[in-house]
Amino acid sequence: QVQLVESGGGLVQAGGSLKLSCAASGRTFSRNGMGWFRQAPGKEREFVAAISTSGGATTYADSVKGRFTTSRDNAKNTVYLQMNNLNPEDTAVYYCGASLGGGILTMIYEYIYWGQGTQVTVSS
Repeated sequence: QVQLVESGGGLVQAGGSLKLSCAASGRTFSRNGMGWFRQAPGKEREFVAAISTSGGATTYADSVKGRFTTSRDNAKNTVYLQMNNLNPEDTAVYYCGASLGGGILTMIYEYIYWGQGTQVTVSS
């Protein structure tokens, strides 16, 4: 069982930055591939970024590539999402997920544990 708690969301102006954190409980964190997803009002949850167990491999949605960076600290059981040059289209609830697989996974169904989400609002 893995429990995830996101933090770091908030209100920021366009062009600003935020860093999200996702703290995980449980002994298997270093064996879980981790991902970030987001859900805007009236839209489906969509993939944002994913990171492998070691942190050596990452992948991003085209919409955030070059602006967002995900990383992890297995000693702290925490995964991060650094978001730069934010725009209003990034406004959403951001969720982190943990998979049983160790690779970089981009599909929602590949993640079995989810946090409660953290709101990110970008004003224009």
